[in-house]
Amino acid sequence: MNLLITGGCGFIGTNLVRLAVLEGGHSVTNVDLLTYAGNRGSLQNLEDRPDYKLVVADICDAATMREVFERVQPAAVLHLAAESHVDRSIDGPAEFVRTNIAGTFTMLDAATVYWRSLESERAGAFRFIHVSTDEVYGSLGPDDPPFCEETKYDPHSPYAASKAAADHLARAWHDTYGLPVIVTNCSNNYGPYQFPEKLIPVVILKALAGEPIPVYGVGDNVRDWLHVSDHARALLRILDAGEPGRTYNIGGANEMKNIDLVRRVCGHLDELMPRESGGSYAEQIEFVTDRPGHDKRYAIDGSRIRRELGWTPTQDPDTALRSTVHWYVEHQVWWQDILSGDYRLDRLGLGTLHGNKESQ
Repeated sequence: MNLLITGGCGFIGTNLVRLAVLEGGHSVTNVDLLTYAGNRGSLQNLEDRPDYKLVVADICDAATMREVFERVQPAAVLHLAAESHVDRSIDGPAEFVRTNIAGTFTMLDAATVYWRSLESERAGAFRFIHVSTDEVYGSLGPDDPPFCEETKYDPHSPYAASKAAADHLARAWHDTYGLPVIVTNCSNNYGPYQFPEKLIPVVILKALAGEPIPVYGVGDNVRDWLHVSDHARALLRILDAGEPGRTYNIGGANEMKNIDLVRRVCGHLDELMPRESGGSYAEQIEFVTDRPGHDKRYAIDGSRIRRELGWTPTQDPDTALRSTVHWYVEHQVWWQDILSGDYRLDRLGLGTLHGNKESQ
């Protein structure tokens, strides 16, 4: 397929683009504004391929998005571009409203215009996959059943509220205009190329720097952890066989308290890169003031996607977590460039056309 992926230079997007191009045989046009969390270098080895193109553009720019659709003529859209860090949404919610809500509207609007222009066979095969989060559902108690696709929305952070609004827009465009939209809600992702502000990379980088490893509250918040490669495979499976108008929850069936996760990461670091002192990296754990509105527990009921599409996570949680820690140990140049800011120096490259990269 000829795919249009937004936010392809982000964490999940990078892994999805790699899978789609290198294993799925798809051609991908990646629309990314290359804001702070968009790292062009994560896909640098694809830039000379004829089946990959990076378009540096803002999804809130309606004219540009319509032009991109017209030029690319995609068979499907996977919409991942979003502001996604809860702490940042608390400090600066305006950008989350703009990107996650207004940006999603702009993409849906441009997709509808394009879809209506297609001849019937292509229009019938077109799909718009809107990628969202389990945080829209709110917080679970310790004995509550996991979130299912019918769980009532109850967002508690500006990030979660902005994604909930985007989800509602996506479903409204299906119900009102007939656009073949599919919504996905995933649990916490982990794996290679995750921006260093998220929990697992924070733990690794703080540990290796000999700094305190911050853990909110007492670390008893529970999350369902999904390896990013399993998420990417789920999205391509949904693209292939998902039903328009449906929602699919994607989870790892891997619930864990934050403190237990942090200790496991420290244990893997103890094995892979022992401290000179001989002690454990867990000695650096420091409990810090909890953030406002911190949801207690997330858990996903993934029975629908298993039953209807035959998808299940394939990664063994212990093995996948160790391989993730190992990736960060082995790719220190990648994250050191982010910490120093050097990864943004080649944001646009040379001029407006650089290899398979366009600037809008």
